Amino acid sequence: MAGPGDEASPRPSNDSDLHVRLRAELGRMDEQMRSLLEAMDRLQGLLDAVVAITRENELPSVLYRIVTTAMDLVGARYGALGVLAPSGDELEQFVTAGLTERERGALAGVGFPRGRGVLGHLIHHPEPLRVESIAGHPSSVGFPPGHPHMATLLGVAVSVRGEIYGDLYLSERRDGQPFDADDESVVIALAGAAGIAIENVRLFERVREGAEQFQRLLLPTLPDLSPFGAAAVYRPAAEPSKLGGDWYDAIPLPGDVVAVVIGDVVGHDLRAAAAMASTRNMLRALLFDRDDAPGAILTRLDRTLQAITDNPITTTTLARIEPDGPGWRLSWSTAGHVPHLLIAPGRRAEYLFAEPGLPLGVDPAQPRPDHSCPVPPGATVVFFTDGLVEHPDRPIDRSLAELAGLATEYAALPLEDFVQALADHHPSDGHDDMAVLALRAPPS
Repeated sequence: MAGPGDEASPRPSNDSDLHVRLRAELGRMDEQMRSLLEAMDRLQGLLDAVVAITRENELPSVLYRIVTTAMDLVGARYGALGVLAPSGDELEQFVTAGLTERERGALAGVGFPRGRGVLGHLIHHPEPLRVESIAGHPSSVGFPPGHPHMATLLGVAVSVRGEIYGDLYLSERRDGQPFDADDESVVIALAGAAGIAIENVRLFERVREGAEQFQRLLLPTLPDLSPFGAAAVYRPAAEPSKLGGDWYDAIPLPGDVVAVVIGDVVGHDLRAAAAMASTRNMLRALLFDRDDAPGAILTRLDRTLQAITDNPITTTTLARIEPDGPGWRLSWSTAGHVPHLLIAPGRRAEYLFAEPGLPLGVDPAQPRPDHSCPVPPGATVVFFTDGLVEHPDRPIDRSLAELAGLATEYAALPLEDFVQALADHHPSDGHDDMAVLALRAPPS
């Protein structure tokens, strides 16, 4: 026993040990939480990336978006997507991102990689590939002159419907670290979504091409309209499933007379396309059968359509141009259609505004007014549908003024180039199909 002057021997503090263990456990939980938050952020980034990719409806845009999205997800400085040739043993397309203008300039004249070296290794062995030293890889063949320095690589194959479509390549993490297993996992997930997006856009393009081909089959080939020059262009709506009801026609009639038609059936489906074809054919028959004024022919067409069809409402302009002294005279009647343009040599394009009349299919009993004006030698008359000028974010007057400016600017072009220029630089948003027909009078 200790005497009165003895001190108790010191013992370890349980509170101190518990405090140390608790701090360690909290640190471990904090690290786990950080990892979980990083994983959630990366997953959200992946989901956002997939949504962004699937919004694209043009294949070049989809491929480029896949590359830039992969770069963002793993923090890579460079990225590329190589598309395999049909043979499957080389690349036929190489989409790049991340190169500066100087780096692109240094590679000017150097062809894109065809899939040799380390890139070729991934083609022939389509498993995910992580390389910390490209130069040290057994398949490396070096870089062409002017190529930026790259040491690290992450490559993943992109499959479409079970077949390898191409390979996604990433190089140089911005933090200087090599690519890790987490990077590989997220890029593999992105590649799976990319394959679906590529297949969707290819289906989209096939549908659009089919719709456009069908629409063009319904449109006529312009005949010889001598002594007039004529050119026309049709552009489908941006959405592939939307068949249009836009059409144009030009018919030579006896006495050096030319009849011109531009029209638009309401709707974007097979019914609208069929109605367009039937309306065009009926109007052709009436033009050959009678030598009436345009307003009278449109009235007869409207009554016929109401009696024997259930066609949708249609806007159209019917015009005829015929000799008038040393020049020509344009006569027309409009059924709710946008006005056409007259471009006289050396003058600004001007719209031939006139009472439009009701669209076809509204009230066939209403009279249809006729209008006329002289057409100077060498002048151009431009007929078009509203798809060329409609834009939901701007008033129609502004779009019409912009189109008149474009027509004035391009008026000196050959007629084929002229209509193509209007269709290429139109002020609309492209949501609707569009048709343009231009008729140019001979010089004096």
